[in-house]
Amino acid sequence: MVGVDDSVVARLKRGGLSFEVLVDADGAEALKSGESSSGGLEDVLAVEDVFVDARSGDRPAVSDLVKVFGTSDLLEVARVIVCDGEIHLTTEQRKHIQVEKTRRVISFISRNAINPQTGAPHPPERVERAMNEAGVHVDPLKGVDAQVNVVMKAIRPIIPIRFEEIDVAVKVSSEFGGRVHGVVSSFGRIVREEWGDEGSWIGVVRLPAGLQDDFYEALNRLTRGEVETKLVKK
Repeated sequence: MVGVDDSVVARLKRGGLSFEVLVDADGAEALKSGESSSGGLEDVLAVEDVFVDARSGDRPAVSDLVKVFGTSDLLEVARVIVCDGEIHLTTEQRKHIQVEKTRRVISFISRNAINPQTGAPHPPERVERAMNEAGVHVDPLKGVDAQVNVVMKAIRPIIPIRFEEIDVAVKVSSEFGGRVHGVVSSFGRIVREEWGDEGSWIGVVRLPAGLQDDFYEALNRLTRGEVETKLVKK
């Protein structure tokens, strides 16, 4: 839970009234954009209370809460205020969130998209340069998923790029069969698998094309290079 001195105000105006809660800026933004677990509200709030003026400590009448929100449960009301209201950020907080969210958007695109001319992923630095050249900026108050397509549309005229999934067939000996399952599952979904009589594992893994280099590296590290892989044409 964030301290009161480090919190910011989330405000919702509804029914001719204003309601406020004190929140952690990063946590409230994540909850608002759907990137936080549903049980994380208590960690977001600086105080588990609802106000008409948070800085003065004035609270609304219970009858007003019931009239506007249909409940007097403060946590339920606070969740609506955070999710539907406006988060008032300082310039420094807004810049911090924007930088972090830009990093996440770039990372997502780099890990999930490829250059269709070469089949290789674009390094994060190349994606960032394309964003700068296209003049596209990440909104600190919108979710990462909602902005990826906006960024992709903006940078396509700059670099050849598209999202694509690939299927990779993997075969490892019985020495590594029991451990490889967890590794491949962390990169994608196993669409087909079987166990050989001698304990070897053979599977087909569908994963974002941009992850293929990391995928091969992880398999080689696990098996000390004793792995067979093959790109499966769909």
